[in-house]
Amino acid sequence: MMTWEKHKKILLKDPEFRKIYQSSRLEYEIARALILARVKKRLTQAQLAKKLKTRQSVISRVESGMSTPSLSFLKRLASVLDTSLSVQFK
Repeated sequence: MMTWEKHKKILLKDPEFRKIYQSSRLEYEIARALILARVKKRLTQAQLAKKLKTRQSVISRVESGMSTPSLSFLKRLASVLDTSLSVQFK
């Protein structure tokens, strides 16, 4: 059975796939960070949405990588999740 890492390595040899993969990296990193922080606080998407005064579907879109949240939304998330927000250029 092939692992995801091995499969990804093969896929990344395709220039078109690599371009799409790299262009969606930010959304993936935001989604992953949000999911980890939410789960750590033992909140459902609906509970988090209620604390943010938004809809569960908004949380779902961000967590699925289908939406790039605004900086103000990320600040509100950090506040509600009682954590800090860090942005860096690499």
